[in-house]
Amino acid sequence: MEQRALGRSGLVVSRLGLGTMTWGRDTDEDEAAMQLTAFVDAGGTLVDTADVYADGEGERTLGRLLADVVPRDDVLVATKAVGRTGPGPMGRGASRGHLLAALDASLERLGLDHVDLWQLHSWDDATPLEETLAACDLAVSSGRARYVGVSNFSGWQTAQAATWQRAWPGRTPIVSTQVEYSLLQRGVEREVVPAAEALGLGVLAWSPLGRGLLTGKYRHSTPSDSRGASPQWAGFIDGLRSATADRVVEAVITAAEGLGTTPLGVALAWLKDRPGVVAPVVGARTAQQLQAALDADGVRLPPAIVTALDDVSSPPFSYPESRPGARA
Repeated sequence: MEQRALGRSGLVVSRLGLGTMTWGRDTDEDEAAMQLTAFVDAGGTLVDTADVYADGEGERTLGRLLADVVPRDDVLVATKAVGRTGPGPMGRGASRGHLLAALDASLERLGLDHVDLWQLHSWDDATPLEETLAACDLAVSSGRARYVGVSNFSGWQTAQAATWQRAWPGRTPIVSTQVEYSLLQRGVEREVVPAAEALGLGVLAWSPLGRGLLTGKYRHSTPSDSRGASPQWAGFIDGLRSATADRVVEAVITAAEGLGTTPLGVALAWLKDRPGVVAPVVGARTAQQLQAALDADGVRLPPAIVTALDDVSSPPFSYPESRPGARA
């Protein structure tokens, strides 16, 4: 698997990340072990989790697998904080107190002394940004995190955080932003991706298969064993469904048939080559689903197909993003 630097940093990650949101809930430990083994055997290194995944079970599962199944040195562990992990006003958010306590708790669940990438899972309006970023500086200077990133930030939030850290020597730079990005979710191209490119952040794309819709499995109906059929996930899947999404899915299926590959392979290949994108993060429920993503790693799209997919999925651009020079 190809490796690439994460933004303008020395952290080199695999061009496909392994997401663990289902681990400890929809994916049991044996299945997770098969996923992790297959991923590392294929050359994958970046494994992404968060303190809120399955109420911490995602991190615990990963920690046990790093102790018994795959060597820690073969994996780059990325986790996140900000989400609610306890009661009361200090049980969530980007305050210094919550962030550092959350990081310590993540390390305990993972059984590690440091994580390779620590990400702010969301913006917190209630906490001054300088306090949040000072906690990131302390996480790195204390050795508990090697690099820091953001996730689900808007364009101006991404730019403000990254610029603040670049303003003074010695501050820990923001190296990445993790956002939802796929042929069905291209809104980040308006402001987030240009901000990331201008400020040297690598883009990690979560839900690169459009919450599963781009695989084509929801084309005619909702499979009974899919996430879309569960009460917990049905609303998440339905959030991207529309007449426009249907046209995009049909275009992906047509491209896959013409190339002799899978819709999954087409969707991932399109995303991997987008400006600023370092790695799609694939969250598979089963080892079989992950293997399909690994098998599609070599898919390459002819320029004509890329253009056709761009056209059918193009997001709306208007003032000020569309003015001359705005996206240069």
